[in-house]
Amino acid sequence: MSVQFDVRPIRVEGRSRLAVVGITVVAALAVWALLAPVAGVELAAMQGSRRIDVGAGSVLFASTAMAFAGWALLAILERRTLNARTVWTILATAACILSLGSPLVGGIGVGAKLGLASLHLIVGAAVILGLRRTALSATERC
Repeated sequence: MSVQFDVRPIRVEGRSRLAVVGITVVAALAVWALLAPVAGVELAAMQGSRRIDVGAGSVLFASTAMAFAGWALLAILERRTLNARTVWTILATAACILSLGSPLVGGIGVGAKLGLASLHLIVGAAVILGLRRTALSATERC
């Protein structure tokens, strides 16, 4: 009689992707609160000929959307490729760097440019570092 064990990879406890989304949103809102209400930086940008003021609602929505988008891409890559963690990290880092173009070009004033860029970086760092930790390595998945 032979006993077989299920050897599928199990996520390590404490590596919750939903927690990463929450941490990302809290970090982004904390940075926004320090910049806008506390420091008085006017976070505004031009999008075409339209002026956009970045408030707490915008930060909440954008950071949540980006965290869930990162999660979705990682999940897709985990199903389609063996080295999903590495591929995802490269793609997410490139997306974060490319996203800096928007605030640096569209921000109204130096304070807004630096403030909006810091929001992009804090969201990128939280998503990249957080979700990367939740991904199983290629050896753990095989």
